Amino acid sequence: MASTTPSTSSPVAVVCVGMAGSGKTTFMQRINSHLHTLNTPPYVMNLDPAVRTVPFDSNIDIRDSVNYKEVMKQYNLGPNGGILTSLNLFATKIDQVLGILEKRCLPAGAASTTSNPTPREQSTASAAPAQSPKPISHILVDTPGQIEVFVWSASGDILLGSLASSFPTVLAYIIDTPRTTSTSTFMSNMLYACSILYKTKLPMILVFNKTDVQDAEFAKEWMTDFEAFQAALRREQEEGEVEGGMGGSGYMNSLLNSMSLVLEEFYCHLSVVGVSSMTGQGVDEFFAAVKEKAADFERDYKPELERRRNAREKDKESKREKEVERLMNDMAVSGSGQTPASKRKPSGRCKDEPETVSEAEEASSDEDEDGMGGGMVDQDEDDPDAAHDGEEYDEEGLAQRYRQAFGKEGGAGSVPSGEDMSFAKYIQTASLNR
Repeated sequence: MASTTPSTSSPVAVVCVGMAGSGKTTFMQRINSHLHTLNTPPYVMNLDPAVRTVPFDSNIDIRDSVNYKEVMKQYNLGPNGGILTSLNLFATKIDQVLGILEKRCLPAGAASTTSNPTPREQSTASAAPAQSPKPISHILVDTPGQIEVFVWSASGDILLGSLASSFPTVLAYIIDTPRTTSTSTFMSNMLYACSILYKTKLPMILVFNKTDVQDAEFAKEWMTDFEAFQAALRREQEEGEVEGGMGGSGYMNSLLNSMSLVLEEFYCHLSVVGVSSMTGQGVDEFFAAVKEKAADFERDYKPELERRRNAREKDKESKREKEVERLMNDMAVSGSGQTPASKRKPSGRCKDEPETVSEAEEASSDEDEDGMGGGMVDQDEDDPDAAHDGEEYDEEGLAQRYRQAFGKEGGAGSVPSGEDMSFAKYIQTASLNR
């Protein structure tokens, strides 16, 4: 599997980015042919959906998956929107792309143990001698000329992040050297490269292309010698070449001076090479810088990537445990129909208090059946005179009870009756007779 492959045998992914017209595609063709000359063919990916033809053969081409013109037509988009949408659609297949890359980068003989060969593959293997494919040392990736569409989009972030999670990845920022001879244009390129470096956090190589037209030694000197950049800036101000021939202003002079001081630390983390895509000059120096940056990736970027990955896994695990605990509590409550005993408030009564209306109704019906409803029984419930109210009800009811208790009709112990007898006289008479 790819995870068991040693990091030293993993191919290095070189992602070429740069402004439109800087010569990225020509540079890709040059380094591709150089690796073929060394008998170490790379694995090439083309991520520019709007390009018509490329001077190299692509193993993975975005144009095979997404039709750029159809995307523009169906979604009513312009050129930049069509490129961005095409990259978004291609990013949905990044798992398949990584699967192909990892399978191709397996060591010899490992593919037969990880996959079941088809009958056609078995017959081909038996007919021809076993020949393992040559190991891949580099993965070359060409990107759209609209650099902001790739670097600052969600799809570009997904593609770069996924590639860096599987292989050591190096950014090659291509610069048009003849267009960078002025201090203002040079500083603009440096600021853009700085933003890309801190956005992607990947090792970067500054490639000053087209050195056959303009030598890149001046740029290397400006990056390493602050005094040389200051001298060039003063010279341009005197000649009136700063800010497009505006003669240079105090604001621009101060800004460029400040930026050169700020970016001095930024220059220390970059490798700078001058390359001619036309003649091939400086290509060996470029691949030496790629090897150095791949070592930096293993030392600096990979531990940080593992730390962030472990942090995400721990966060997911903690969230999963909380969800499981919440689910178990909900299941316990719904299964018993009552609050768990651990969460129930203590009560002085032996019998649990009813929690719902239905429980209260059931409890009252049980008490009525047992004759113990509330501990109080209406003694006059069966009394025919229970319909009477007030004082009349009290006197006649008690009189009837005393007649039943003491009186014998027609005897000495009988209690006289009459409407003129008050309740007090009745009590006195009953007591004397007793």
